[in-house]
Amino acid sequence: MNFWQRLSEPAEAVVCGASRGIGLAMTEQLLARADIARVWAVARNARHATGLALLAKTHGERLERLDVDVCDETALTELASRLRDAIPHLHLLVCSIGILHSGAAKAEKGLAQLDMAGLQATFKSNAFAPILLLKHLLPLLRGRHPCTVAALSARVGSIGDNRLGGWYSYRASKAALNQLLHTASIELTRLNPQSCVLSLHPGTTDTELSKPFQANVPADKLFAPSYSAECLLAQIEQHGPAQTGTFWGWDGKPIPW
Repeated sequence: MNFWQRLSEPAEAVVCGASRGIGLAMTEQLLARADIARVWAVARNARHATGLALLAKTHGERLERLDVDVCDETALTELASRLRDAIPHLHLLVCSIGILHSGAAKAEKGLAQLDMAGLQATFKSNAFAPILLLKHLLPLLRGRHPCTVAALSARVGSIGDNRLGGWYSYRASKAALNQLLHTASIELTRLNPQSCVLSLHPGTTDTELSKPFQANVPADKLFAPSYSAECLLAQIEQHGPAQTGTFWGWDGKPIPW
C-alpha cells in the first residue's frame, strides 16, 4: 500500500518553507487532496505571503499559516507547543527550506572563497534547521500511525556522485542533512514502526535559489515548481517504512550517499 492508502484518517501535514517555490506548490497540491485534513504552512512571513493568501481564500480553515523562523529554536518550541495543542499526531512533515547564495552564504568555486560566516550560514539553514524542526515535532510523530518526514536535499550533496567539485558549503551542508536524516530514521523507527524518513532531490527547479545558475541548464531540465512538487509527492506516496533513511531523486531513482 502507498502512503495515502495506509492512512486510517485524513492527514495532518506540515510544510516548512511553504510561502514560495516548491514548498508553496506542495502546499497547493496537498490541499487539493480529499485525504488531507489540514496543511500547516510554515514560513518566516506565512501570513503575509501572497501565494498562501490566495490558497486560504479557497481552502479556508484547511490551511493554517504560521509565521515561524525555523532557524530560531525558541520559535520551533512555540510551533511545537501550538501543534500539540491542536492535533494528536502528525502524518506528514515536509521541509523545503534551503539556501545556496543569500547573505553570508555563497556558492564557493574554490577553497579561497571559504569563510566561517558562509559555512555557518549555509549549515544553519540547510542542515541544522531541518533536523531541529524534526526534533521539536517528534512527539507528534511517535506512535503507531503512518507518518513520513521528507526534506529537500540535493544531488550535489552526494559524496559518491561528486565529480565536479565546488560549492563547498552547499554540498557539505546537504551531505550533513542526509546523515542527520538517516540517523533520525533509525531512532524514529523505534518510536513509530510505521514511519518513513526521506531525503529528496527535486531536480533543478526554477526558483530564487537556482536563478543565478540557470544559464547552462537545458530547458527540459529546468523544472517548474509545480512539476517538482508533483514528483516529490509521488516519491512520498511510493516510499514507506521499508525505505526509511534513504535518498531519492525526483525521478524515483536512488542517489548514492
